[in-house]
Amino acid sequence: MIIVTGGAGFIGSAFVWKLNEEGIDNILIVDHLGRGDKWKNLAGRRYYDFVHKDTFLEMVLGDRISFEVKAVVHMGACSSTTERDADYLMRNNYFYTRALAAWAVRKDVRFIYASSAATYGDGSLGFSDEDAVTLKLRPINMYGYSKHVFDLGVLRNEMQNRVAGIKFFNVYGPNEYHKEDMRSVVHKAYGQVRDTGKVRLFRSHREGYKDGEQLRDFIYVKDCVEVLWWFLNRPEANGIYNLGTGQARTWKDLARSVFAALELEPRIEYIDMPEAVRDQYQYFTEARMEKLRASGCPLAFHTLEEGIRDYVVNYLRKTDPFL
Repeated sequence: MIIVTGGAGFIGSAFVWKLNEEGIDNILIVDHLGRGDKWKNLAGRRYYDFVHKDTFLEMVLGDRISFEVKAVVHMGACSSTTERDADYLMRNNYFYTRALAAWAVRKDVRFIYASSAATYGDGSLGFSDEDAVTLKLRPINMYGYSKHVFDLGVLRNEMQNRVAGIKFFNVYGPNEYHKEDMRSVVHKAYGQVRDTGKVRLFRSHREGYKDGEQLRDFIYVKDCVEVLWWFLNRPEANGIYNLGTGQARTWKDLARSVFAALELEPRIEYIDMPEAVRDQYQYFTEARMEKLRASGCPLAFHTLEEGIRDYVVNYLRKTDPFL
C-alpha cells in the first residue's frame, strides 16, 4: 500500500493521478474534505480506500496499521501563508508530520514529505538547500516556520539519510481549484482575463523592482509529481531538496504567458499590495537545483510558457479541468 496524505489536495491528488498513470491503485488516501470542492480531485482517481486525517493519526499513534505499507507520501498540510492560528499550524504541519515520520522510520517505511520555499523567508540567506544553510533560515510567516521546524528536526535528529523532504517553490496546475485565495496566480489570471479581459498584478513597494517584475520560481505540478515518482522508486535518495525550475521569472512573464495561451494581446493593470502582506512578501525566489541534480534525478521541466499553455488549453478551457 502507498499512503498519500493530502491525497485529495492539489499536489497530493496530482500524485495519485501519476500513480494511476503508472498502473498503481493500491493507494490509501488520507485527507479532510470539509465542505468545499476538494472531493472533485478524487472523482476520476482509482484508490483502495479513504481515511480521515484525524482517524489516520490515531491509527499511527496507536500502532494500529495492520497492512503492509511501501511508502508514506506526506503532502497533507495547511498551506495558507496568511493563516494566523499558530497553534493550528503547529498541530497540523509540524506535530502531525513528526508523528508520521517517527512511525515510518521505526517501521522502515519510505517517507517523503512536503516542505516549502516559504522556509527561506526574505531570501537574504539565498536559496541553497544545503543542510548548513537550512539550519540558519528565518521564515517570515507562520506557515513557513511550521514547515521549517520539521526540517530542523530532521537534521537535528539525523534523519536526513532516512527520509526525503521536498521544498516546493511556486507550484501551479490542474487540481488547485479548491484552494481559494491560495490558488496560483496562473489560475487567478485566467479567471480575470475570462471575466474582465485584463490581469491585475501588484505594484512593487521595494526599490530595485519595477511593477510586476517581482520574481518567483514557478514550477508545473506535472513536473513535481515526476520528481516525487523518482523519489518513491529510489529509497536510497534522502535528504532535503529544493523543487523549482532553477530559473526565476516575473509576474509579468506569467501574465503574458496566460494571454499568449489564450491568443490575446496582454492587458495588465497594477494595484497596490495590501499592507497586511507587504512585510511578509518575497520579492525574489529561485531554487538552487545542484543538490537534486547531483542526486541523479533527471531535471527536464516545462518552461513557464509551456506549462501555462498546457494548463490553460488542456484543462482550464475544458468543462472538466481535472487531472
